[in-house]
Amino acid sequence: MLKIEDITYNVEGRPLFEGATATIPTGHKVGLVGRNGAGKTTLFRLIRGELALEGGAITLPQRARIGGVAQEVPSSETSLLDTVLAADTERAALMAEAETAHDPHRIAEIQARLSDIDAWSAEGRAASILKGLGFDAEEQLMPCSAFSGGWRMRVALAGVLFAQPDYLLLDEPTNYLDLEGALWLESYLQKYPHTVLIISHDRGLLNRAVQGILHLDNRKLTYWQGGYDQFARQMAERRAVLQAEAKKVEARRAHLQSFVDRFKAKASKAVQAQSRVKMLEKLTPITAPEDAKKVVFTFPAPEELAPPIINLDGAAVGYGGPPVLKRLNLRIDQDDRIALLGKNGEGKSTLSKLLAGKLQASEGKLSRSSKLRIGYFAQHQVDELHLDETPLQHIMRLRPAEGQPKLRARLAGFGLMADQADTVVARLSGGQKARLSLLLATIDAPHLLILDEPTNHLDIESREALVDALTEYPGAVILVSHDMHLLGLVADRLWLVKGGAVTPYTEDLEAYRRQLLAGDDDVKTAAQPVEKKRQASREEVLSLKAEVRKCEERLEKLNDMRDKLATKLADPALYEDSRKGELATWNAKYAEVMQALDKAEALWLAAQERLEAAA
Repeated sequence: MLKIEDITYNVEGRPLFEGATATIPTGHKVGLVGRNGAGKTTLFRLIRGELALEGGAITLPQRARIGGVAQEVPSSETSLLDTVLAADTERAALMAEAETAHDPHRIAEIQARLSDIDAWSAEGRAASILKGLGFDAEEQLMPCSAFSGGWRMRVALAGVLFAQPDYLLLDEPTNYLDLEGALWLESYLQKYPHTVLIISHDRGLLNRAVQGILHLDNRKLTYWQGGYDQFARQMAERRAVLQAEAKKVEARRAHLQSFVDRFKAKASKAVQAQSRVKMLEKLTPITAPEDAKKVVFTFPAPEELAPPIINLDGAAVGYGGPPVLKRLNLRIDQDDRIALLGKNGEGKSTLSKLLAGKLQASEGKLSRSSKLRIGYFAQHQVDELHLDETPLQHIMRLRPAEGQPKLRARLAGFGLMADQADTVVARLSGGQKARLSLLLATIDAPHLLILDEPTNHLDIESREALVDALTEYPGAVILVSHDMHLLGLVADRLWLVKGGAVTPYTEDLEAYRRQLLAGDDDVKTAAQPVEKKRQASREEVLSLKAEVRKCEERLEKLNDMRDKLATKLADPALYEDSRKGELATWNAKYAEVMQALDKAEALWLAAQERLEAAA
């Protein structure tokens, strides 16, 4: 298990940790959360031993292997598959030694160890991981130099997943993945056989792939059982209780102070007044925790245009060669909220550029409202900001006639306050750069807002603020994102980009998620004929409802058992040498319950689908 005991660490005189303590049981998947700048990435560096503690200790089991993604793999002529295989250094060394070894005993030892680590299935496992992260069989044999930095980050992630370290530390791994890759990673982490610590602002990932939340706040660490939503509820309840207690203590203090002030000069009340003074001294003040700073985005509202604002009739688009997308017959109105689904490389960004006017239709017709204004945000635009200029200078260039008070008010509407407004972009955080790019994309009050991965580098509070802003925004939205939580709350229409076509997707996001995880490429679109089904009888529907209830009851019991076992396994005393046998028993029980949960969830999903089909 990982023990963090009373650690202290400062950066440039600013304390990040003061007496912070936590215990992570072996095999647990844990989300590390906290405000931007709190020290999450620094904690990872301390665990890896890259930084020296100023006090306390971090202890890991002897010979435990720690892995993470620090940077992209270098550009080289080595194939993606070979690069991932080389990440398991023990296997690579044994395979190389097997080629040259002559001693029969050593050869036997090598072959036995290769068998123990399942070396012969390595290529299949590496290929499976690369496929899950978006590389097809042909691309896996291509050299690393054929791919951009973002794609090489995926290769680095594939390598560390393949090596299966005992402690896997992942820092915002979904930032360079699309929705399909993020969902695959979520599923992979659920089954990962060792301990995982993950820094993420992806609510879906923190709800489905982890067993606990490690909260870094006010230089301390607190471990909470359950996913992010459960953690958020518990934090809100705790905050409410402490605030109520603080109010009670403050009211009591005010009452006592009032008595002292009124009667301290009167001899007849001197004893009672002195008694109240002593009570005041003993009354320990309770400091109510600060609410998370309310984050807001302020999108200016456009005037209303007559529908449609964009219409495509038999349109095609590409980059000079064969069209990437063709036969596009699409319509967008000002009240549309559309999410683009589809695997990377299918053409989501190409469609976004066509709609934004950055690419022209090579065939067919694309018509736009004559007064249409379009705001376009893509992740690469964050990297194209002027690093030597301040946010204030960026918007002064766009609004030279506006006074500074109004320009600063615009920046404040995106959470860039006075300090950030006058700081050069090079020194801003990733989240602050993203806010500035969002401001620049919306400054003209666009009728259509196209957002391509807008949540990269945004923390959870900022993502929730973005949801609120998009909900109130009276323009149309085209959204590409790996954040299922954002898509689910904002989009009311789904378009599937696949095979050179764009078609409405007839089911919901959860169905799309299930189909992706099941490897089902035959996703349903509006273009597919719907087969008529026999109307189910009332008795059949009632029977299916009873079956769903039974599945739900079993899931509830298994979840209770899992929570109890997790609490048991979180007890540090269980990891003492004298209780190793007991620990093995509890770990085995936990594994059995998790296996039973997987089966129960599959049965519940099947029963739910049968009921929905019958209804």
